[in-house]
Amino acid sequence: MEKDNIQNLLLETGRRIVQEKGTEALTVRKLSEASGCSVGAIYNQFSNMDNFVVIQNYMTLDELALCLEKVAKTGDAFADMNAFLHEFVDFVMENKNLWYMLHSFHLRNNNHAFSYFYLRKVVKITGLINKLLQQLIPNMERPERILSSQVLWLSLFALSSFLTKDILDSFTKVNKETICQLMFNTYVAGLTVLEKK
Repeated sequence: MEKDNIQNLLLETGRRIVQEKGTEALTVRKLSEASGCSVGAIYNQFSNMDNFVVIQNYMTLDELALCLEKVAKTGDAFADMNAFLHEFVDFVMENKNLWYMLHSFHLRNNNHAFSYFYLRKVVKITGLINKLLQQLIPNMERPERILSSQVLWLSLFALSSFLTKDILDSFTKVNKETICQLMFNTYVAGLTVLEKK
């Protein structure tokens, strides 16, 4: 089997393992068994499992960006921002284990710099938020808008961990999507008020 085919097979198999059984099930031995590739072949392709996870996270960010880009624009800036949020929450809820893997990777990164390639994928998503903010608050200065887009993304990303697990369920009955929506809309409303002053 050609190198690219082996890599694709391993990535597809690993993705299926995480989707069906969670990140704990993604070990080199289980990946080897499920794919029919030797442990040596896996290490030849990715050097280590951290690299394998990074590529899986690239794929998750690409899939998210694709979903967000497809959100229909209505011309109502506030409604469009909420449609964006709804699509984001839906994506996370439908891909809980993959999103948990992405989120956990960030928590375990220990302040190491992310690759330029990885950051470009994040910037693509914050760029979509930036366009929505430009539509909502056209007079906002570009540096402030870019910063606001990043803050909004980081806040959403931090809250998204609650969407993947049931840790909030023991002390609140508030819908998880509602928590994201309240934070998102409160921040956006605050920006619009500040711009009017």
